[in-house]
Amino acid sequence: MKNKHFLSITDLSAKKIQAVLALGLKLKQELKNKGTNQSLLVKKTLVMIFEKPSLRTRISFETGMTQLGGHAIYLAPSDIGLGVREEISDVAKVTASMADIIMARVFIHENVKKLAKYSSIPVINGLSDLEHPCQILADLLTIMEVKKTLAGLKIAFIGDGENNVTHSLALACGMLGMHFAVASPKGYEMSSDISKKAKNNGNE
Repeated sequence: MKNKHFLSITDLSAKKIQAVLALGLKLKQELKNKGTNQSLLVKKTLVMIFEKPSLRTRISFETGMTQLGGHAIYLAPSDIGLGVREEISDVAKVTASMADIIMARVFIHENVKKLAKYSSIPVINGLSDLEHPCQILADLLTIMEVKKTLAGLKIAFIGDGENNVTHSLALACGMLGMHFAVASPKGYEMSSDISKKAKNNGNE
């Protein structure tokens, strides 16, 4: 089976997003009730490539792997020199030969796409300038906890429309039957391409 990467929120179908959220809610409740989770990722290693540092991304991914029985390796920007000291293709191939999953937090979306192109293991987009799919899954999980459903809800985003969070959120809303509205200052409007894609997702 062809390797499944998660570079865009649209790499998951609406059905799969719902399944991921349901599992997330189940594991969260399990941890709260029992103090531990099933070892779903036992003997699995996640390599976290941070071209762009982040406190919350590192803690959440590393803690998640530990809670599910796996192991996470943190690589700081200076450890690799992604695309400068080490070619992205080489980073992908070497990492894939020794680990099970790659999570990359990059400045340019093209970099995470290149990692996926040359990797024989799944690559997760931990953030790029185009999308932030993991953040949106977390946001949707929180909304589900409060509202108990997603379909038919209206989400309003106020701020910079031309950013990764807005992009992934708009696309997800279109897929899940949610209404999305964004209010941005002049010059910070959401990409017309993303807007069209989100609308098309809603019509499918």
